[in-house]
Amino acid sequence: MVPNRDSVVRLLPGVAMVVLMVVVASCTTIKDNNLAYFKNLPDATSGQLATTTPQQVRLQVDDEIAVTITSGAPEATAVFNAPLANSSVRGDVAVQGNPKLMSHIVDREGNIELPVLGKINVLGKTVNEVEQLIGNRVAATVRDPYVNVQLLSFYVNVMGEVKEPQRIKVDKQQFSVLDALASCGDLTEYGQRDGVVVIRNDGTQTTYHQLNLADTGLFSSPYFYLQQNDVVYVAPNRIRIDNSKYNQNNAYKLSVISTIVSAVSVVASLVIALAIK
Repeated sequence: MVPNRDSVVRLLPGVAMVVLMVVVASCTTIKDNNLAYFKNLPDATSGQLATTTPQQVRLQVDDEIAVTITSGAPEATAVFNAPLANSSVRGDVAVQGNPKLMSHIVDREGNIELPVLGKINVLGKTVNEVEQLIGNRVAATVRDPYVNVQLLSFYVNVMGEVKEPQRIKVDKQQFSVLDALASCGDLTEYGQRDGVVVIRNDGTQTTYHQLNLADTGLFSSPYFYLQQNDVVYVAPNRIRIDNSKYNQNNAYKLSVISTIVSAVSVVASLVIALAIK
């Protein structure tokens, strides 16, 4: 049974309203998002903030260190130093760079190996403690030795809502969470400023702490300065979560809209056909 023209015309407003409701429901309204850091800074143009004292880094497996041993008689301590090494380019062992002091990687047992002295366990020790340990060993044969130990590099991982998530090779002992985020190009606009989590494993236990970049109390947190193998995770904010849900349902919504538009097109065609008759 073909509907008459009047009944079809009466249906059009209702169909149009359904289409409008579906379209409106499928749209996500993005509310204003506060991207500011350190929102509780005093109104004064300058001042002083409470800060934490950087903890001395304690050596862990895979840390890279350089050890230099000398004394008033350099020839007496030369045998304790590793020879200079030519650094080759990865993938082409025939290409060599400038000679440099050979570094030492802390092995799985927490040891490094030095000429003459042999294996020395440095796991969990600070750079100063390692210097004292090696100095005491060398002092058995050399008068007034001087030992310098440098931490050449360690790694931290940054994940989540940053512009360039990555594993960062750190070449200094003081490296803050702000340094890590800056190395990754800062947070995205979808990063939760009060949801930055630092996960830390000290070799015996894993701990975590949530930092708030909008609060100046960040600078006094014991997690402000990062340590080896720390993981920095930036949680997504509500806008990112809502957009993710929208994207998951987007195909379904488009299918519904397409079906309704097709129905409206059929109804419109019938109206035109009846009008012509």
